[in-house]
Amino acid sequence: MALVKMDDLLKKADIHKYGVGSFSVASLEMIMGTIQAAEELNAPIILQIAEGRLKYSPLHLIGPVMIDAAKKAKVPVAVHLDHGLTIETIKQALDLGFTSIMFDGSKLPVEKNIKKTIEVMQLAKQYGAVTEAELGLVGGSEDDSEDLEIMATSIEEAKQFYECTGVDALAVAIGNAHGIYKSTPQLQFDRLKEIDKIVKAPLVLHGGSGITVADFRACIQYGIVKINVMTATLNKVVEGSRRLLEKNPKVDYFTYHQQTIQSAYESVTDHIKAFQSENQA
Repeated sequence: MALVKMDDLLKKADIHKYGVGSFSVASLEMIMGTIQAAEELNAPIILQIAEGRLKYSPLHLIGPVMIDAAKKAKVPVAVHLDHGLTIETIKQALDLGFTSIMFDGSKLPVEKNIKKTIEVMQLAKQYGAVTEAELGLVGGSEDDSEDLEIMATSIEEAKQFYECTGVDALAVAIGNAHGIYKSTPQLQFDRLKEIDKIVKAPLVLHGGSGITVADFRACIQYGIVKINVMTATLNKVVEGSRRLLEKNPKVDYFTYHQQTIQSAYESVTDHIKAFQSENQA
């Protein structure tokens, strides 16, 4: 297939009721494993990286690799900037060819979040790209710098936000959190159903690591279309590397390289199956 726009993937998924996995990557190996899983399962995916992670994986280095991997993939792949915080970084991603960006104004008052989201949307449209926004506050934090409390998305504010912005995709807080959950997540499905009735844009679930398959599928039935996954894959890579080194402390680099690809592949495979997006490319 090729590099595609995120909204093309989400519109189809919304109609057919499956979730599109949006997989955060931090290295060449993670990109390779993610693409391998998507191709083998014939699944559409999104490759993404968050602004808060760019201190580890600079955008000018990893961005072009993400774009080229998408262009050469056998399945449709969108490339997305997650949790964009600054216009400078958002513009850099757009200049590189990212097909969608997220502006994270979730910590702002709703009126200021609306204003900034509109500004970002206007910029993205100049590149033919689409915009995701966030309303409410997903727990934890994307870069592990904070442990934010969940502030559930208000149904009334969701209505106001969408009517004012017409945003292409909206991330909501319904009891979900970034990182590893300290206890079993209690997702607010009734709130999700109400938001889905009034927001016509595809809804996004952040903090997908640690949610059960049953809850993923319930979210999809009630309006979630894009599901973000990062921590589960990072942990899978660390666990795979640990097992490899325990088995052979003198392992060579290229064996480690292949293990990292395999671990990312396994995590992405599990999530694609949970989201029921296999054979949807």
